[in-house]
Amino acid sequence: MAMSMGALCLLTMANVLVRYFTHISFAFTEEVSVVLLVFLTLVGASHAFAGNHHIAIGYLVEYKPALRRVGARLATGSSLLMFGLLAWYGTRMAWDDYRFEVTSPSLGVPQWWYSIWLPLLSLLILLRLIGVLRKKLP
Repeated sequence: MAMSMGALCLLTMANVLVRYFTHISFAFTEEVSVVLLVFLTLVGASHAFAGNHHIAIGYLVEYKPALRRVGARLATGSSLLMFGLLAWYGTRMAWDDYRFEVTSPSLGVPQWWYSIWLPLLSLLILLRLIGVLRKKLP
């Protein structure tokens, strides 16, 4: 996560400096920055789920402690469903990018180089969520 954030900061700073001094923008930096930001977000989400540091709305489970276990299972199950769908549709998107030889707008590299990270990191989050669910089942 730190390397992704560092690269994101350096690219953005370089683009700002070049634009300020030359009035010309590095168009490719936006493309790479978006990919790094998606990567950073999904790796961060995986870390948050593993450490139980994700955003939670606790009104009902704090109001009625008997609902705490049910609420935790429901939230984890909902997250499993959402990231499962994200992995499924992300895989289909990456496959279409590969199959139709889609290239990125700025650099002209194969688009699947960027889109493959969505299903892979969604699968990582799914594995983390399964681990969390196994802890909550007993």
